[in-house]
Amino acid sequence: MQTHTVEGGGGLKLHLREWGRPDAPAILFLHGWSQHHLCWSRQFDSPLANDFRLVAMDLRGHGQSDAPTDVEAYTTGALWAADVRNVIDALGLGRPLLVGWSYGGFVIGDYLRVHGDAAIAGVNFVGAAIGAGKDWIGSHIGPRFVDLIQPACSEDQAVALHAVRAFLDLCFVRPIPPGDREMAMGWAMLVHPKVRANLMRRTEDFTPELAALTRPALVTYGAADAVMLPAMAMTIHAHIPGGQMSEYPGVGHAPFLEMPDRFNTELAAFARDCFAAEPAR
Repeated sequence: MQTHTVEGGGGLKLHLREWGRPDAPAILFLHGWSQHHLCWSRQFDSPLANDFRLVAMDLRGHGQSDAPTDVEAYTTGALWAADVRNVIDALGLGRPLLVGWSYGGFVIGDYLRVHGDAAIAGVNFVGAAIGAGKDWIGSHIGPRFVDLIQPACSEDQAVALHAVRAFLDLCFVRPIPPGDREMAMGWAMLVHPKVRANLMRRTEDFTPELAALTRPALVTYGAADAVMLPAMAMTIHAHIPGGQMSEYPGVGHAPFLEMPDRFNTELAAFARDCFAAEPAR
């Protein structure tokens, strides 16, 4: 395992870690709202590390990355796009495969809007969000999740703790190991409540960026997801030319934690297809 610090958009310092083969094609993992790079531990500690260079970042405001509390640091799409582009360039990732979970879909949307897809090999949207605002609530974004946002952003820690615990209850349908759940509670609470709130202040629609995507895309989603409803995955798939889709019956918002073996097998196969279509390294 290696640790890196990369200067992101606006000079913000981003924390990253990597596993696997440094000379192999790269997969860049982007986590979700109030999460952490450690959410991908079931991927790092898997056969994926035998064949790929696995890199995960703490998004701005999360984990060990810088966490300003001003709204503009989180509502300015160009800053998110610069974060991803700077990571790719600074670590020499070539044309990586981007894997975006939940809010990570937003980050990919920001990147595509500014930079297009010429410098990536493909995209795996995982329970991902590509739209936000009143037009998406209830139809694409789960109302129970929306009800938890305000208390989860409270600076009263007792209120926030209860709301974040309820959010995790909403995320997982299949049981996950108790240790994984405890870690998830810990890393979620590491995020400042103002950051949690600022992340949710955006109104966006990235369907035009999806329609312009020319690289391979895989849409992975849990059929029982109550955070990003299956309609969100259907919308992503409908707007991507030739995109693939993988449904996980009886799974919630985190297929990579709830069914890691299946997820890792599918990601490996998709990654091989993406990189096989790339020019020789």
